[in-house]
Amino acid sequence: MTPAVGFTLVQLRYFLVAAECGSLTVASARLHIAQSAVSAAVHNLERDLGVQVFLRRRGRGLTLTPAGQRLQQQARDLLSRAQEIEREARGEGETLYGPVAVGCFVTLAPYFLPALFSECTVRYPGIEIDIVEAETEQLATALRAGRLDFALTYDLGLAPETDLGAESIAQAPPHVIVPAGHRLAGRDSVELAELADEPMVLLDLPHSRDYFRSLLAAAGVTPDVRYRTQSYETVRSLVSRGLGYSVLNQRPATSQTYGGGEIAELTLRDRTAALDVALVCLKGVTQTARARAVMDMLREIAARDTTG
Repeated sequence: MTPAVGFTLVQLRYFLVAAECGSLTVASARLHIAQSAVSAAVHNLERDLGVQVFLRRRGRGLTLTPAGQRLQQQARDLLSRAQEIEREARGEGETLYGPVAVGCFVTLAPYFLPALFSECTVRYPGIEIDIVEAETEQLATALRAGRLDFALTYDLGLAPETDLGAESIAQAPPHVIVPAGHRLAGRDSVELAELADEPMVLLDLPHSRDYFRSLLAAAGVTPDVRYRTQSYETVRSLVSRGLGYSVLNQRPATSQTYGGGEIAELTLRDRTAALDVALVCLKGVTQTARARAVMDMLREIAARDTTG
C-alpha cells in the first residue's frame, strides 16, 4: 500500500508565494485570500513535514531556514510536475500530447484511419492514437468500461435512449455490386427487384445483416443468400468471381479486389435508408482536448469525402 502524504499541493503553493514575498500579508494579497489562510497553510506544512521552513522575526518578515531553502526548489519541481500531469490528463496546452483510445467499426477502418493517422502525424505529433477495431456491440461495451474515449461506427443498434450519444458526421447510402462482366454492369443504377432471382453474398455482421435484409424486404425481395462472410473485402472478391451480387455501403477507390477480380458498383433506385457514420461517446463524459482534436479531424475527413 502506498503511504499517505500529509501535505497538499495548496500548502506548497502558498509556501512558495510566501517565500517569494517574504511576508504573509503580501502573500495573502497576491493570492487574494485571508492572511490567516496563508498562515495556517504554512503552519500545517511545517507540522506535516516536521521541519521549520521560515524564521519569523517581528518587523523583518519571513526568512527561509536551510530546510525551507531546500523545500523551495523541491516544491517548485513538484508543482511543475503536477501541472504537467494535469495537462496530460486533460490533453490541454499549446501542444497536445498523450494517448487517445478510439474504437472503429471494422468495415470503416480502411476508409477513415489512414487519413486520420496522416492528419494527426502532421498536426498533432504528440498525440498517440490507440485503435480498437470491433463491431458495434463490442465498441459499446468498451465505451461503457472506460477503455475508449469515443468510437467511430455506423449508427446501428444504438437506441437513442441509452447511455451512449451519437453524432452523425457522414452518410453512407447502400449500393449494389455485381461482377464486372454482369449483364447489368454497364448501367449506372438498378432496382433490387432486378436481382431477385440471383444468388446473394451477404456481409454477415451483427446488425449489418439485419439492415441489408430490411432493404431487400422493403423492395419485396427474398434473397437467395449463398455465401456469408464477415469480411468486407471477401464479399467483393466473391462477387468478382461471379458467385452473386451484394449490397454494401462504403465505396472503395478502386473496382479491383484482393483476388485480382473486378466489380461494378450500381446506385440503388429503390427508396433506401442511408447509414449514418457517427462519433459515439458515453453521455455525460467530458472529452479531453486531445480527444476533441481527433474527433474534429474525423469530422473534417468525413466532410472532405462528402464534398469530394
